[in-house]
Amino acid sequence: MSPALEPGIPSAQKSVTLKATKPVLPTNILHRTPWQPPIAIAAQGSYIELESGQKLLDGVGGAAVACLGNSHSTVMQAIKDQVDKVSYVYNMQLSNEPAEALAKKLIQTSNGAFALCGFASGGSEAMEGVIKLARQYFFETGQPQRTNFIARQLSFHGNTVGTLSLAYHPIRRAPYAAILDDRHFHHVSPAYAKRFQKPEENEAQYVERLRAELENKFIELGPDTVIGFVAETVVGATTGVVAAPKGYFKAMKSVCVKYGALFILDEVMSGMGRMGTLHAWESFGDGVAPDIQAVAKGLGGGYASIGAVLMSQRVADGVRDNSGLWKHGHTYQAHPLACAASLAVQDVIEKENLLENIRNQGSYFEKLLQDGLTGPNSLAAPYVFDIRGGGGFWAVEFEFGDISFKGTSFAMLVQARALKNGLVCMGMNGGANIEGTRGEHIIFAPAYNITREEIEKIATLFITSVDEILKENKV
Repeated sequence: MSPALEPGIPSAQKSVTLKATKPVLPTNILHRTPWQPPIAIAAQGSYIELESGQKLLDGVGGAAVACLGNSHSTVMQAIKDQVDKVSYVYNMQLSNEPAEALAKKLIQTSNGAFALCGFASGGSEAMEGVIKLARQYFFETGQPQRTNFIARQLSFHGNTVGTLSLAYHPIRRAPYAAILDDRHFHHVSPAYAKRFQKPEENEAQYVERLRAELENKFIELGPDTVIGFVAETVVGATTGVVAAPKGYFKAMKSVCVKYGALFILDEVMSGMGRMGTLHAWESFGDGVAPDIQAVAKGLGGGYASIGAVLMSQRVADGVRDNSGLWKHGHTYQAHPLACAASLAVQDVIEKENLLENIRNQGSYFEKLLQDGLTGPNSLAAPYVFDIRGGGGFWAVEFEFGDISFKGTSFAMLVQARALKNGLVCMGMNGGANIEGTRGEHIIFAPAYNITREEIEKIATLFITSVDEILKENKV
């Protein structure tokens, strides 16, 4: 092992600048990082043990996934029990008990918002299913001319060609731009008031400007050609836990209703309890239910690979009254083990009252971040642009102006240092301007059953890591 690297931890400097560097350790995996990621060998609750013997506190649930942490006995038992019953059937031939039970639970807990659901194997696949279902709805109901989607800049909806076309984050799109579909996927401004609201605008005026922009895009494309408007209720990885201003989603849906299009929400990252309510639109979306919604990460909590597409009565009737079936499918759709695990995860969240817990712990976490990063003795205070979030989804955004970190991302430096110090968090950049060339933010998404003591430790380790990087770079 190179002496320049911490044991099991990559040098953040090298991770960003030496993109062609071969992994330090031999691996047969083409990894998503230019370094060899440390290998996890055990996990319990919110703690992960590495091959090196180091124990990490997971402050981001992998990627806002592990809503119960690891090794919850109830979920593990549910998976074991299902293996003994039925491990796999193909969903075009047979359904299965946990799939039917999970679908029933998702519909019954939606307060009338949804009538049917379909399953997928993850978030990107769920959003592909959303795209196809929305198009199928208009095909079935005699409006085949509707072929256009409108989404937002600085959004992320998945890593397939279709979902990269739908979303718009320049850095993530760059390698594939030449093969993405720009004929049927169109984009309007993000709802990011802290960055893009004009000084002379109040919140209502900013919302009205965005509403008018969306309506103008409908008119430009031809109102009867638009399938729907698609948005993340709370934007995740691209801009870092950014919620829209109040009234925004109500205004956007009004445009969709006016022109007969669908109002579609992506809650792959922010849904299924992550914001402290089962659906993020209940607390951060003006209470406005969508026509179609994708969920994934918090659905299975990392115990299984799963996603779901939820649809309103309007969409369900449009499909069932015509062809009667969803013309979309994958081999592992409605997988019995995945559905059994997810049903157990959702039952645990409900029975252990974990949404209330994460709301409380989230509020406490915000206070700790504010006190530790913006107080009079904080080294970071001059550079903290925003601390934002809700429930179990939080981000700290930094703004350094012309200050350079030797060509390296501050967010990635902090992520690597936090890992060395025993904390897993998520560093991101490129979400502060439309070009994707500015912005530094760190994301947190702890388990819903996180304790007060663990929240305190997450905050302490993070603030310590930030201070260390600032001191070492003489900022």
